[in-house]
Amino acid sequence: MRKYEFTIIFNPDEDATEQGLTRVLAELEAAKVEITKQDDMGVKTLAYPIHKHETGHYFYFELNADPATINTFNNSFRLMHPVLKFLFVLKSK
Repeated sequence: MRKYEFTIIFNPDEDATEQGLTRVLAELEAAKVEITKQDDMGVKTLAYPIHKHETGHYFYFELNADPATINTFNNSFRLMHPVLKFLFVLKSK
């Protein structure tokens, strides 16, 4: 298991954010990923419009996961409708 930082930006609509967060947490739990920190960073203005949205709802996570699992998430999160952007970064030691 490796330590990762994970940031995800959802559609700023409250219902879409709630639905997206529920789906993301369910996928993380199903893959037996250990979430060590979760932070709701709130709605922020984006640097540039993404899918016609000027703002996005940010969430930050620190988690422990297998590298192969992260690749699976890259594919599935890319297809989720309420997700505007996301990024996994290997946490430095």
